[in-house]
Amino acid sequence: MPLSPMMRHYMTVKEQHKDCILLYRLGDFYEMFFDDALLASKVLDITLTSRDCGLPERAPMCGVPFHSVNGYIQRLIEGGYHVAICEQLSDPSQSKGLVEREVVRIITPGTVIENDMLEDRRNNFLLSLYLAENRVGLAYVDVSTGDLSCALCEKSRRAVEEEISRIRPSEIIFCASDAPYFAAEIALPVPPVVRPDEDFDRKKALSAIRRRLTAGEIKPAALSASAEAAGGLFAYLDLTQKNALSHINSLKVYTREEHLQLDPAARRNLELTENLQTRRKRGSLLGLMDRTVTSMGGRELRHWIEEPLGEIAGIQRRQDGVEELFRDYILLQAIREELSPILDIERLIGKIAYQAVNARDLLALKASIAQLPRLKTLLQNANCEILRGRMEQIDGMRDLHDLLERSIATEPPLTIREGGIIRDGYDAELDETRAQAGGGKDWLLKLEEAERQSTGIKSLKIGYNRVFGYFIEVTKANSATVPYRYVRKQTLANAERYTTEELQKYEENILSAQDRSVKREYALFCEIRDRLAAQIPRFQQSADAVKTIDVLQSLALLAAENGYARPEMHPGFALEIIAGRHPVVEGLSKEPFVPNDTLMDDEGRLLIITGPNMAGKSTYMRQVALIALMAHMGSFVPAQGAKIPLLDRIFTRVGASDDLSTGQSTFMVEMNEMAQILAGATRRSLLVLDEIGRGTSTFDGLSIAWAAVEHIASQSQLGAKTLFATHYHELSELEGRLPGVINYSIAVREHGEEVIFLRKIQRGGADHSFGVQVASMAGLPQSLVARAREIMAKLEVNDMAQQISQNILSGKKKPESQVGLLEYSALSFAKELAEIDVNAMTPVQALNVLYTLREKARAL
Repeated sequence: MPLSPMMRHYMTVKEQHKDCILLYRLGDFYEMFFDDALLASKVLDITLTSRDCGLPERAPMCGVPFHSVNGYIQRLIEGGYHVAICEQLSDPSQSKGLVEREVVRIITPGTVIENDMLEDRRNNFLLSLYLAENRVGLAYVDVSTGDLSCALCEKSRRAVEEEISRIRPSEIIFCASDAPYFAAEIALPVPPVVRPDEDFDRKKALSAIRRRLTAGEIKPAALSASAEAAGGLFAYLDLTQKNALSHINSLKVYTREEHLQLDPAARRNLELTENLQTRRKRGSLLGLMDRTVTSMGGRELRHWIEEPLGEIAGIQRRQDGVEELFRDYILLQAIREELSPILDIERLIGKIAYQAVNARDLLALKASIAQLPRLKTLLQNANCEILRGRMEQIDGMRDLHDLLERSIATEPPLTIREGGIIRDGYDAELDETRAQAGGGKDWLLKLEEAERQSTGIKSLKIGYNRVFGYFIEVTKANSATVPYRYVRKQTLANAERYTTEELQKYEENILSAQDRSVKREYALFCEIRDRLAAQIPRFQQSADAVKTIDVLQSLALLAAENGYARPEMHPGFALEIIAGRHPVVEGLSKEPFVPNDTLMDDEGRLLIITGPNMAGKSTYMRQVALIALMAHMGSFVPAQGAKIPLLDRIFTRVGASDDLSTGQSTFMVEMNEMAQILAGATRRSLLVLDEIGRGTSTFDGLSIAWAAVEHIASQSQLGAKTLFATHYHELSELEGRLPGVINYSIAVREHGEEVIFLRKIQRGGADHSFGVQVASMAGLPQSLVARAREIMAKLEVNDMAQQISQNILSGKKKPESQVGLLEYSALSFAKELAEIDVNAMTPVQALNVLYTLREKARAL
């Protein structure tokens, strides 16, 4: 038995899109059949039915309403599936035979444009990778906004993963030839899509770049391997979007050397855009800094945080803009008021390019561009270069605002094919057609009155519905008195509905006029949409200015509200912060934040920081790194003052956990991260290292931490600015023995058996970690805490005896460039005795100390 014509067409389309779930439009539903139906019914939790398809067995089928399809598509995309949309291209009522249908778009994770499927303050990037000898080319695009960029990096796992973590793509593509390398060597955050090699052909790529981008804007030869990556990207967009995508018309070239580089661990540990606990924006640096008014500004601020600048001139231009608004609070508030009504121009023009815009979207666009002349006027007297430049970049677009004001109805429906979207007076032909359709209301009232008079039925009325059209309704009680010229149309419980030859003729005329009116409105709307599409570069130019202004005002407001200061950027080495504060902790804390100074220079470039757990070591170190990063963004910083050197990279090694996916232990993860840091760091880098060596045995960990300090502090080996937190108090002995190493500790105050954290950084190392006291504060049973004190005292005595015996038995001399790990042990007893503050002890504490000293003396 042959397939039905409709099902034959479905099977043909499905054969062309085997790797997609095919949504096949049938009337008011998108239907899925066979395997797609079986899969989708489970993923979407919808009813599975069946349909006669011409085969012996009925075809499994499920469907979703067309007006709510986006929610279902989103769930399929989140499930890792691609969705092909097969749309009706002809009106079923006008079609003879099979309705014309065609796949108009394939929706993938990286090609979503629907607002309800996107985060409004985050880009949705599709990333293309291409491998060329010792380089990797990257091209990435957000099709919802038209943002297209490319970059190059060295062929190394570290460099490629750094770029992927910066871009954070929703989808990654590369060619089949490169698949073995990327699949085996690179930790990809999303499942990749492998494309044919010919999509990445260089000649095709250069041709696509010239065709799509503004003539003369980019020299393709300068793109190197990123040209092939862009070619593969364009080929994938042509395949999936089936649209010219006229809003993708310019290319930004991201140069790693012109930016402060951050590896994935640094982005994660510094909590730049999401916090470590909930993976949400709140509690992150972005959550604190985001005072932007527009969605476009929110996305731009995210870029500034994730891509800090690496050249002083660009940083200072941004600082000048922030400072001018910071010093003029009235102007700052006025700018915020004018920005407030501006909606997402970038994504609105993306919908125009996709021909997916509706009349309500155009009203939103009209309201947004109405603000541009006023915003431009506010900045007319700006002094700094960046604000003046953005002011001049704003196009008031009064002509386009006038077009939308004259053409689009004030309260249009959501769809564009049902009329009611074009204003009266915009088009003479439409007005005439509407008059013909609307003038019939008076005629109907007259007909109704005439029929009441001729039949004598006072309750007779004329009505309309979409199923039966126009009708004359008479109650059951009066149905016997209707004239013979009445033709029954419908029977109800309490009434009969009729038509007449005169009413039928009127219905044909009125419906014809209404149909012509709706078609004329749709044609006019398409004309308006095309006129706007031709002006996309103007919209983009103004949108770019608006989002930069929005970020600058956001940073100025943040600085004004929190007492931030403008940092001084310089090309030297020294980093100095006066009364610095952790921006996020300060913002979330209900208590006043304790500020701390920082000085890192050639004489003290590696700071060994000791102190108890929970005292604030990690907060302090992150604080220094965040202040340095904010300075490179062009932001003011949470401090009374700061002098920040131009850095090339920030590395962090803070905390660790098992990596179950690769079978790596906590210690192995820590060592891998440390290896990458030492391989990538330079003298211009800032290193934040927290408790190196803690994931293994005490002596192994201490040895590794000791050697790491020697390596980093050495000018010949690295010499980078480093914050090194540790509980290995033995490392404190390195000050004075290794050039550039200085001890700091977090101040604490003991009150009986309790510890009070003062949160203040001070010169000198800490003698104790107060781990047992912290355990007591955490609520461990007091019997357990007491036993821990006993065990600790015995371990300290045994450890001292073992160290002394090993030191005496080992008569080997150490090289002058190294410091003996245990050579100071013989003097530690005398040093400890000399540092005892008897006046600060309670009687119980004095007895405990006396007992400990006696045991150590016996061991000696």
